[in-house]
Amino acid sequence: MSKLATRIADWAGRNLPKREDMEHSRWVGPLARRHELWRFTRRSVPRGVAVGLLIGIFALIPGIQIVGAALMCVPCRGNIPLAAAMTFLSNPATTPLIIAASIFVGNKLGYHADLETFQSLTAHDATVQQWAYWLLSDAAPAMFAGLFVISVVTAAIGYLVASFSWSWWIRHKRRVALLRMQAERLES
Repeated sequence: MSKLATRIADWAGRNLPKREDMEHSRWVGPLARRHELWRFTRRSVPRGVAVGLLIGIFALIPGIQIVGAALMCVPCRGNIPLAAAMTFLSNPATTPLIIAASIFVGNKLGYHADLETFQSLTAHDATVQQWAYWLLSDAAPAMFAGLFVISVVTAAIGYLVASFSWSWWIRHKRRVALLRMQAERLES
């Protein structure tokens, strides 16, 4: 597993743009110049995870997700790379599940959307026009209410998991360093 992580980190280091490179861009420059948005700290990591999950699940539009997460990281002081990565939780494989779950939650909140119509449209390869008609006529309030609830709950859980994971990682690193120092003392 560590070889895979090393290979991914090496690939990312070679192929992904650096913050210093983005500072010269007209569009991304103002965000790239704010160093606190790119650092991995105990506060910025959970905020970035939460923002990425919130926007990634609620927006469900691929181009808008990363831009929205990056822009929302500015007032929240979250980590932009993590927020952008968390938006990929909603992808072509998970989007139908997220939509179905949001309609289910919206129905439980008192809105009405017909899940059988959703399943029928999915099974019969419906056109964009048929999807748009169903969504705008019947399912929109239930879906948006469900998306809101699911994205807020997922963001809160993501924040807590990232916060606890960060704390565990720091404690683990300190324990390893302490054990290493004790071992060096015993050897000398």
